[in-house]
Amino acid sequence: MTAETGWTTPADLRRQVRRLWDRGVILAGLVTGETPFPRRLVLRRPGSTELRDRFDEVRAWVAALRSMPHVRIEMREVRHRVSGTNSLPHEAWVDTFEDAVAIIRKQPELAEFRRLVDRTRARQPALLAWVAKRPLRALELAGDWRRLLDVVGWLQDHPRPGVYLRQMDVPGVHSKFVEAHRGVLGELLDRALPPESIDADAPAGATGFARRYGFREKPERIRFRVLDPAHALLPAAGEAAPEQDVTLDADSFASLDADVSRVFITENEINFLAFPRVREGMVIFGAGYGFETLGRAQWLRRCRLHYWGDIDTHGFAILDALRARFDHVESFLMDRGTLMAFESLWGTEDRPIHRDLPRLTAEERALYDDLRDHRIGRNLRLEQERIGFGWVASALGEAGET
Repeated sequence: MTAETGWTTPADLRRQVRRLWDRGVILAGLVTGETPFPRRLVLRRPGSTELRDRFDEVRAWVAALRSMPHVRIEMREVRHRVSGTNSLPHEAWVDTFEDAVAIIRKQPELAEFRRLVDRTRARQPALLAWVAKRPLRALELAGDWRRLLDVVGWLQDHPRPGVYLRQMDVPGVHSKFVEAHRGVLGELLDRALPPESIDADAPAGATGFARRYGFREKPERIRFRVLDPAHALLPAAGEAAPEQDVTLDADSFASLDADVSRVFITENEINFLAFPRVREGMVIFGAGYGFETLGRAQWLRRCRLHYWGDIDTHGFAILDALRARFDHVESFLMDRGTLMAFESLWGTEDRPIHRDLPRLTAEERALYDDLRDHRIGRNLRLEQERIGFGWVASALGEAGET
């Protein structure tokens, strides 16, 4: 509609058809066979007063609509006491897919989509429902569609293959292609594979792709140091023993059953490297909220377990999450006394959390509440690396652990 008249113009009709395209209505119908055409478009016409007062503009409007290709204009005679009988547009129709795409100049896209649908129907008919549901996304992937179907077909022939993505032998397909398309491949595979080929407990989408479809995952690794030379894992001479910095895959770590009784987890690498000696002790370089890996090491349950994180809302949230795996874990240097002792080194937390943390002790919860409610300072945090190592050694000495 123009701002001057409010009557529907050819540009308005094109916009209506473009909206049908953008909603996927046009392309989806090519897959399902449920054609949206013929389709009547919204047509706003001149009123009786405008026909009398703006007769020349009405004639130009009629001519513009009637000359618009690929739109069928149905006319109706209108009698007016001043201008007499006139034939005016009454309805505007788009009759076919071809007309619709011609109006918005999408003929190449329509041809590409038809080829994609034909290829899918021939090779993976089970995926036609996905194409119908997400036709514009399918069109975006047209250049990669053949390779995506190749991956789907390979997994149908090699269910739960037990190899790394890099080992999948599909001509023209490399592991980076699969990794880049894990999200859409997951949607396709969930429709194309039988239930027994899918691990329904693994998350859908990119994050759980390997586990969900039976590929080997990159081994999760745990980095640790034994803090007591008498219990070093590897042969070493005297003073060198406690400096051993060891990384094992998660399964090997779980079966380690190290001869230690105290285990500390810290999120800061320098704290990990500089952690003092502790009798029968070990320090683990933590990984934020990723404690599922540690949970496999059942021998940790017989150890006195400490978590040392930042004194902020996220630090306490990580502590709470760790207790979901190990309910006996104790916090280390995450107390009010430590916070107040290093007031000059306080910083701010970008995005504090505010949810309740049910696994905190009463003392921890009181400090957490003060932090999340900004009672001490707004978005307050004390990063663990700002705590002096004299304070660390003192805390260990008071506990009789050094």
